[in-house]
Amino acid sequence: MTGPDPKAVLHKYLQYGREALLWKLDGLSEYDLRRPLTPTGTNLLGLVKHVSGVEVGYFGETFGRPFEQPFPWLADDAEPNADMWATADESRDDIVGLYHRAWAHSDATIDALALDAAGRVPWWPDDRNEVTLQQILVHVIAETHRHAGHADIVRELIDGTAGLQQGNDNMAPGDQQWWENYREKLSRAARVAAQR
Repeated sequence: MTGPDPKAVLHKYLQYGREALLWKLDGLSEYDLRRPLTPTGTNLLGLVKHVSGVEVGYFGETFGRPFEQPFPWLADDAEPNADMWATADESRDDIVGLYHRAWAHSDATIDALALDAAGRVPWWPDDRNEVTLQQILVHVIAETHRHAGHADIVRELIDGTAGLQQGNDNMAPGDQQWWENYREKLSRAARVAAQR
C-alpha cells in the first residue's frame, strides 16, 4: 500500500505557511506593514524579511547551494535584529520579491535532493549541526508557521483581520458584537480567576 509522497506533503505544508504569511500583507499601507506593534518591535514586513533569510540559510548554505544575492542584514557585522524590519528604502515589493526568490531557491533544493540528503547547519553547535533535508523541512515549516502566527496577531492588532488563510479564516462564526461579547466573557473569567 502506498501513500502520499512524504516530501510532497512536507513541501505542501511549507507552502501553506508561506502563503499565510504573505496574505497578512494584503491591503495594508507601507506604514502599517512596518509599524512595530509589540514591545520587541514585531512588524509584518520584518517577519517576511526574516523568513526569507531563514529559507536561504537552511535550504541554501546548509546544503552547499548558495543564494545569488547577499543578505547584508545577516552579516556578522550587521546591527542586531536587522533582519526583523524593513528600512524606509526597502519597499513591500522588494521584500515580497526577495521572499519569492528565496522560496524558489528553496524549492529547487527540495526538488533536487532526497529527504535523507545530508547537510550541515554552520551556525548550529557541532554536536547537532549534521542534518538531513527532512529535518530542515520540518524545522523551516515550524519556523514559517510560527512567524505566520505572529503575523496573524499583528494583523489583527492593525485592522481586526484574523484567520488562517484567504478563503478559510478557521474562526468561530460571529459578527463584531458576538466577538465583543466573547472577549468580555474571557475578561470576566480572567478577573474571577485572579481573585481566587
